[in-house]
Amino acid sequence: MEQKNDFLGTEPIGKLLWKMSVPAIAAQLINLLYNLVDRVYIGHMPEDGALALTGVGVCMPIIMIVSAFAALISNGGAPRASMAMGKGDNDEAERILSNSFSLQVVISLILTVVLLLFNRSLLLTFGASENTIEYATAYMSVYAIGTIFVQLTLGMNAFITAQGFAKTGMLSVLIGAAFNIILDPIFIYGFNMGVRGAATATVISQAVSTIWVVSFLCGKKTIIHIRKKYLKLNPSIVLPGIALGLAPFIMQASESIIIVCFNSSLLKYGGDIAVGAMTILSSAMQFSMLPMQGLGQGAQPISSYNYGAGNGGRVKKTFKLLLISTLTYSVIVWALIMLFPEMFAMIFTSDAELIVYTKTVLRVYCAAMCIFGAQIACQMTFISLGNALASIAVAVMRKFILLLPLIYLLPHLVENKTMGVYLAEPVADVLAVTFTVILFYFQFKKALGKLECKE
Repeated sequence: MEQKNDFLGTEPIGKLLWKMSVPAIAAQLINLLYNLVDRVYIGHMPEDGALALTGVGVCMPIIMIVSAFAALISNGGAPRASMAMGKGDNDEAERILSNSFSLQVVISLILTVVLLLFNRSLLLTFGASENTIEYATAYMSVYAIGTIFVQLTLGMNAFITAQGFAKTGMLSVLIGAAFNIILDPIFIYGFNMGVRGAATATVISQAVSTIWVVSFLCGKKTIIHIRKKYLKLNPSIVLPGIALGLAPFIMQASESIIIVCFNSSLLKYGGDIAVGAMTILSSAMQFSMLPMQGLGQGAQPISSYNYGAGNGGRVKKTFKLLLISTLTYSVIVWALIMLFPEMFAMIFTSDAELIVYTKTVLRVYCAAMCIFGAQIACQMTFISLGNALASIAVAVMRKFILLLPLIYLLPHLVENKTMGVYLAEPVADVLAVTFTVILFYFQFKKALGKLECKE
């Protein structure tokens, strides 16, 4: 019997990429609203809005680590499930799905305990000052309770998209985001809970999304299901998924480490206003990057399914369209930031001094964004084809080998030390993209060659 998701191997690539990517992009943008809406409401709080925004910004590294663990399982498991379906082995796909679910529950419980026990000390390490630590701990102490909802929503939703249900995947995060937008002002202003109210609204919203996602994967409309008989963790299923998911995990987890390094250096050279600006810069960067990641996620089921089915021509065409799309988008966003940096700053704060400061450094921080579409297209395709080593290599190169040292080196090479810290981002991006493109050229050619040999 023909599989329900065979359209991934038969429909025109252009139409299919559009069909899969638009809901994925929407889902990425909507998902970002969880934190962005919090920051917008908090940043506009009367009297202490700027300090509260900075305090919540310090929580971002921890939040990103939580999301990184979701990416570790989902981005390792979902492509493998797609490839199994491409081979016609839905039973194996269900084993991968069910084991991924169990592993995420275990990781969530461990993370919750760690965050509740070491909340304050972690935040101080991550750049909180005497002025902002109370805001940071107030937000994080509530957010930590909802760790399991964050994990399951982000992690399991990838398995919905991997089956070709892109619109359902988008609805998963849309439901939660809608709740968050409605509940934020109620808890922050109506109940006068401040940053605690923002965190409470986020936890409730994620819980609603989790119920939706898990219900779908256990229901009748999905192709592969979470099966009770496959919930027991099996190393032969879990370990290959973890290996493949290491690259997105490193990307997101290292992002939190990078933000810590940025915050500590900026606090040293520029004070609280420089750290506050970094909160806005990282928010703007996230907002700009997520549509590209959405394009990559939309292309993933197409590439993985056809690679599993041995159809190299469709894999190659999918990558070309993905590369053109991500590069076009990155150039457009880069141009908007260069022309209207003040507009991006005003979204997150009404503090005049912080807006003026951010307007200048945003152009520096995002100077190389125009070429970053190539990085995303290559790295996401590495993951789609199951090339764990290459995807890990490009992630480690950009974050640890390039960006991390540059944060501490460049302030000593330029006159304005604070500007030198911000300059580390574009310099690292140029070098990282060059490395990734060269590596991808040889690895992609090798992967397609293997398919030709099989044929």
